Amino acid sequence: MLERLPTPWGLVRLGVAPDHPKLKTVSRAFERIALKPGFRFFGNVEVGRDLTHADLTRLYDAVVYAFGAQSDRRLDIPGEDLAGSWSATEFVAWYNGHPDFQELQFDLNVERAVVIGNGNVALDVARMLALTPAELEPTDTTDPAIDAIGSSTVRDIVVVGRRGPAQASWTTQELKELGELAGADVAVDPAELELDAVSEASLEHDTNARRNMEVLRDFAAREPTGKPMTVRLRFLVSPVALHGDEKVQSMELVRNRLEERDGRLVAVPTDERETIECGLVFRSVGYRGVGLPELPFDERRGTIRNERGRVVGDDGAPVGRTYCAGWIKRGPTGIIGTNKKDATETVAQLLEDLHEGTLAHRDEVTAAAVEDLLSERGARAVLYHGWTSIDELERAAGEKLGRPRVKLRTWDELLEAAERVAAETA
Repeated sequence: MLERLPTPWGLVRLGVAPDHPKLKTVSRAFERIALKPGFRFFGNVEVGRDLTHADLTRLYDAVVYAFGAQSDRRLDIPGEDLAGSWSATEFVAWYNGHPDFQELQFDLNVERAVVIGNGNVALDVARMLALTPAELEPTDTTDPAIDAIGSSTVRDIVVVGRRGPAQASWTTQELKELGELAGADVAVDPAELELDAVSEASLEHDTNARRNMEVLRDFAAREPTGKPMTVRLRFLVSPVALHGDEKVQSMELVRNRLEERDGRLVAVPTDERETIECGLVFRSVGYRGVGLPELPFDERRGTIRNERGRVVGDDGAPVGRTYCAGWIKRGPTGIIGTNKKDATETVAQLLEDLHEGTLAHRDEVTAAAVEDLLSERGARAVLYHGWTSIDELERAAGEKLGRPRVKLRTWDELLEAAERVAAETA
């Protein structure tokens, strides 16, 4: 396994919300596999910097790319680059301790924050902003984020979606959690839950949407309890501009209506507009994959060009010994369970090629060849025992505070912790 960061686990470490520790237990499967003979981890090794695709297909019998969708989609509206306007990706990476994002400065001393999007990440951002210090303290949220969120002056968090409540893509459990926050009431306008005929009919076949509507109707019937914060869920509105002199001061929204086109409901803007004051905006409107040199890439979909996980060229012919899985294979949709099924499909293609003889072991492919090339190129590879050193340090620091871990947040801290064990065993 080659990983650009010094740490494994990807989004399990750096994307899953810190107050969802049960989701992170999937890392145990990684730990079991990592102890098997033949598995090797090379952290702090970046494909495109330390190794090329040509290197990998020479050094290995087969290569599987599973590096996800690394960039976020933009709104492409006026004012999007004002101070106070962020991608959800940046905020999530910051509070989770991603070493590339620790220098960011989020000004949470505003009255109202707006989160744009109706997916689970949007709800994660809204919920994290609303957590009390007591709710944050037992998590592995970074210390600077705990301090900033705990002392924030945000009192109103508005989550806006361009389509209706029946089209929201969040999971029901994630939605329910908004109604269980210690420091925030949840508010929904009953009028925004009135569905058009097509949306109403779709509930018969969409269990998740039907359950979501039940939760939303429960929220709409609730009376405020006087908690210091309110999370408001808005539907059928889209941002058309952010306004402010040097930083965000307000957001202009357009009211949408739903129209059926090519068998799906799309949001169409009307002439009705409104402006709401806000000092902080997070966009969570989707992710997009980024290609690698030498790999066929579908720019429209933001995925490696493939058929069921086999990488194929523009002519449709398979690219030798090369496969892909996850979001870089099919686009940024689905959760952990979806990706497990997706990975199974990819490995089935690999095994089929092995069985048919189009994939075979070559004698020159050895473990030593990989290590020699990395050494030649001066790569500071973090091996698995280097990661376990990081892991032990973080867990030990967390244990003293009753937390799962206290994360090392900078590249220097992570690499020093990893290399300490190498020095001790040298």
